[in-house]
Amino acid sequence: MPFIRTFTGQHFDYTNIHTDHINIEDIAVALSNICRFAGHVPEFYSVAQHAVLCSLIVPAEFAFEALMHDAAEAYCQDIPAPLKRLLPDYQRMEERIDIVIRHKFDLPAEMSKPVKYADLVMLATERRDLELDDGSFWPVLDGIPTSDMINITPLKPGMAYGMFLNRFNELTEAVSHA
Repeated sequence: MPFIRTFTGQHFDYTNIHTDHINIEDIAVALSNICRFAGHVPEFYSVAQHAVLCSLIVPAEFAFEALMHDAAEAYCQDIPAPLKRLLPDYQRMEERIDIVIRHKFDLPAEMSKPVKYADLVMLATERRDLELDDGSFWPVLDGIPTSDMINITPLKPGMAYGMFLNRFNELTEAVSHA
């Protein structure tokens, strides 16, 4: 059985990934229930909340892409980068899912530089606000500032779910009215 059953009842088949099986509600539910940093934080902090905050610190034209930048994790989980680098099969699967999601939501084929940078700024901000700064050097954050706009207060999954869907609706309505 190469599929999972999603929150909305879709059968997401890893051997036959199709845009029809990608659903924003599934993405919102899953991301709001996935904890960043493999759960190694003092309080639960979701990928959904991270994505929304990321969407708030990029220039407006990149906000939707920033919101959706981790959407593939709804179908394959959030794996810490040091471990992910050791799992080439996982990386390929995540890339396949990401390609389909980017196609479905008309996003650029590859993550834009402003979104990559915002993701790093959020990582630095999360390190500051989520008590992850033990004084050790994180090479990926060398020269990356924290956000002055964001002060993170972790939300429960239900609140993060609502925040994610509200931001999705806000951004897709803005595009449809443009």
